[in-house]
Amino acid sequence: MSRIGKEPINFSANVDVSLNGNKINIKGSKGESFYITPDCIRVEVKDNQIVVSRGDDKKFSKAMFGTVRSLINNMIVGVTEGYKKNLIIEGVGYKAQLKGNEIVLSLGFSHDIVYKIPDGITINIDSGTNISVEGIDKQLVGQVAARIRDYSPVEPYKGKGVRYANEQVRRKEGKAVA
Repeated sequence: MSRIGKEPINFSANVDVSLNGNKINIKGSKGESFYITPDCIRVEVKDNQIVVSRGDDKKFSKAMFGTVRSLINNMIVGVTEGYKKNLIIEGVGYKAQLKGNEIVLSLGFSHDIVYKIPDGITINIDSGTNISVEGIDKQLVGQVAARIRDYSPVEPYKGKGVRYANEQVRRKEGKAVA
């Protein structure tokens, strides 16, 4: 049995949790989110606690037990505190700009890269080189940050590219001149 799945999820009084069959709705100060649980997983709400349990002992339900509990916990954290990823752009002429619902990245290519910002995500740009991706959905925030980073990952020789704020880049030496 999953050790993560056994733990009950505690939530504060300012979070509204409602169950409708397999659909769980969570509302908080930052927004609202929902998740449809698999049929083999049971969810119960009792006085500021959510308890997740398995309906049977099949392999799929064992696999989903801890996963569903973690996803529900991530939703509660998202609607109360939100999630944030910071990216740093390094390189001569590398910059980012917001234009409406799109982010325009100048990353040394012959053309600018235009990325449409999905619903539920807020992007702030500070001084053209610091990008902050915020939202209530942990998976979506991480996915958007990873997409932006994938346009130009940091190269190890000069350190040019897009990287996470807490990412350590292993630098390499260039060719040695004899």
